[in-house]
Amino acid sequence: MDRLRCIEVFVEVARDGSFTSAARRLGISKATTTKHVAWLERSLGVKLLNRTTKDVGLTEAGAHALSQGKLLLDRYEEIGAGVRELIEKPRGIVRVGTPPSFGTHHLLPLVVGFTERYREIRIMLLLDDGSANLIAQGLDLSLSIGPAPEDAGHIAVPLTKAPQVLVASEAYLRTHGVPKTPADLARHNCLVHALKSPTNIWRFSGAAGEVSTRVNGTVCSNFGEALKHAALLGHGISMHPYYMVSDDLKAKRLVGVLPDYEPLELEIYVVYPTREHLPARTRRFLDYLKRWAKTPPDWANPSSKKPLARLGR
Repeated sequence: MDRLRCIEVFVEVARDGSFTSAARRLGISKATTTKHVAWLERSLGVKLLNRTTKDVGLTEAGAHALSQGKLLLDRYEEIGAGVRELIEKPRGIVRVGTPPSFGTHHLLPLVVGFTERYREIRIMLLLDDGSANLIAQGLDLSLSIGPAPEDAGHIAVPLTKAPQVLVASEAYLRTHGVPKTPADLARHNCLVHALKSPTNIWRFSGAAGEVSTRVNGTVCSNFGEALKHAALLGHGISMHPYYMVSDDLKAKRLVGVLPDYEPLELEIYVVYPTREHLPARTRRFLDYLKRWAKTPPDWANPSSKKPLARLGR
């Protein structure tokens, strides 16, 4: 039996001095009221009420139980009010996991705009190039780039797409040649992302449809910025979301490779534990992200903006 409910029934009976009146106030039968009080007395091992045919009185133990019961019920109401306020009012900390490059260059400006609008909400960004564990890391939501997260306990909602581009330095291409087709990549040092391409398969879309090729190289990492730096050092060819290398392409520190083949786009997901009982602060930030995603960002259509490798032509 629900102990808190039994205490509530006992307090009402003690206040009214009547089982009948308390039952009417609580919307339950007199028999149910009697059972709740009897269960509480058995649970505490003491008689709380003296019953006669005309009235109900408190024993010494009953008076003490009434005083403490009122405090307990008041405290329970305070807890409920606090929880409701936490859920309903947009305030407090939202803990967000995001890949480092995306978080630094694209999510952070959104966070700044969001916190200027909702000044009682703080955003804590956890930069992690792996798959952030929502529960273990205490996150409210995370941004995942790549294959759809498979955890059945979480909700993954597609947010937007991240076009990719194949890049290398001009120095590397002068030394090793410019690949003309995906099959040519087998003869190149390819810098593979351990999480986005765990099987070393790179996929492209070309005039004849989708093309896949297995690649290998001397450097593999779960950190995209490390692979980009290796490419900048002339160490090989790497595949990145366009947003990660757009500045390097514009500055011609890197050039695009295989202009007739586009790497398949990556999906960007927002991941959170449940649709139910989300605090207002988390809902506000989630809605803010969804509104942002409705307007394609600058890097959503990069094909006309990327300098391409034209060496040897």
